[in-house]
Amino acid sequence: MCAQSSNARFQTFGLVRMRVSAQRSVAMYPKTQVLCSLSGLLYMVTLCTTPSIENFQLMHRALFVSDILLYIFTHVDRIPPIAVNNSSSPSRKSLASLAATCKAFYEPAMDLLWADVFGLERLLGCVTRLHPLVYRASRDWDPWAGGVEPLSADEARQCLRHSARIRSLTILRTDNRLVPLLSVIPVDVCVFPRLQRLSLPSPKYLGLFLSHTLRHCFVSSGNVNHAIPADQLSLLSDRVRLCNQLVTLSCPPLDWAAWKHLSNLPTLAEIEVHGIPPWLLEQHILNFSPFLHLTSLSFWVYSAAYATTILQHLQFPSLKSFLIDVDVLTLTEAERFFRALSNCKQTLEQLTIIFERYHDPQYKALTAIQHLLSFTQLRSLRLGNYDSGACICLDNNLLLEAMSAWPHIHTLTIEDSSGLPFVTFRGLFTAIRQRPQLESLRLYIDTLNIDIDPDAEPIQHSLQTLHMETPGAYLVNAEVLARIIFKWLPCVDQVNKVVCGWGAWNEVNKHLVSLRTAALHASGAASKP
Repeated sequence: MCAQSSNARFQTFGLVRMRVSAQRSVAMYPKTQVLCSLSGLLYMVTLCTTPSIENFQLMHRALFVSDILLYIFTHVDRIPPIAVNNSSSPSRKSLASLAATCKAFYEPAMDLLWADVFGLERLLGCVTRLHPLVYRASRDWDPWAGGVEPLSADEARQCLRHSARIRSLTILRTDNRLVPLLSVIPVDVCVFPRLQRLSLPSPKYLGLFLSHTLRHCFVSSGNVNHAIPADQLSLLSDRVRLCNQLVTLSCPPLDWAAWKHLSNLPTLAEIEVHGIPPWLLEQHILNFSPFLHLTSLSFWVYSAAYATTILQHLQFPSLKSFLIDVDVLTLTEAERFFRALSNCKQTLEQLTIIFERYHDPQYKALTAIQHLLSFTQLRSLRLGNYDSGACICLDNNLLLEAMSAWPHIHTLTIEDSSGLPFVTFRGLFTAIRQRPQLESLRLYIDTLNIDIDPDAEPIQHSLQTLHMETPGAYLVNAEVLARIIFKWLPCVDQVNKVVCGWGAWNEVNKHLVSLRTAALHASGAASKP
């Protein structure tokens, strides 16, 4: 392509003689013109190894409008990361070339290049002394930090030269060996003034990377089976109280002071708590403001005690989604938890409750579904019991009662490891008839005692996804089961389609394929004159 051709590509962008917003400016021209201008820009940058004055003069004056330039560069940043000649992604290579082209391109290109940083090595690579170590290690997968002296004050400035551009920062677990190199940087000094998203492998690093502009924060608890030291959690709670613009927060358990601070944030929409607290929350607390805008609350914890205390004492008037995954659940804890959760029954639409082990000295069944019948806004419910010694005890009558109580339900998942298939096909079809909008269903079902006639006139349902668990690994009546599903649930093409390890239903699915093929042939033959 000659220089005149490149110039022509830029001229097709149109005349832009006034500074307007990027969106409005680009909307004034056909899409093909924008693409031509972009391709011409990339041609000049990527093919001209040494940008010259002559090439620079080919640029249309529209490319000096910062809003338009940023709009184009943003599209360059979205080039899919397809490997090209075993080098870095096309978008990063193009942005690096753009930054080296001219002063007008440098700032917007560098802003995009440094917007998302994954790991500390990229920052340390800016230090002259460490540059050869960092990039040799990245090629050889060779740890290099051992025996390396920490950064000096001048080297810290080199390391952080682009810190003001960073919007998203992820610190990896493998970065634990690199953090000591940053010891010269004062804790509690904001060195990332525009940071909006932060992911950390441990609470102890939060002070170093904290930013008052933070909107999304993920702090790992490390090993979920071990309690985090109390001093680290206290430090975490103190740091969280410095964040006033949080939208999402995922972290180990917090103290009451941190929860009180979070209750006053108008931006907060989602909280996830994971890990084992080294202490129990005191029952006597001060008055809290309601979490007016919080819509999602999750707990990945050892027991239900911490979550129960939070639900008992705090108000979530807008809560739509709740999840709890506990290692050990006792009957006493379960009763308290469900009573506390009922404070949110008027708003909850998505509910997930999972427990790995269940303990009750008297071997009483867990009456989870009965507690949830008053949650009339439920649209999605998942109950997961992975303890074969426990039982959710879902039978025909309870399933019918549940379907009648949940008028908006569209997804119901009951994972019960007890191996007690109390629901029969007659009970199943009677219950789901109450809810024609039901889209996805998973439960334990009795496939040995089939209580409906496979040749009877069916009452069809539009259910689309069906997962069924059965006792044993073999179905003695696969052909009959396939005929029932084919007639009563015509939108279900395969049973357990997205669940691995349920080979017992493979034979049923083969029959379903044969039935659908025969039906298609029959309908095709009937349509011929």
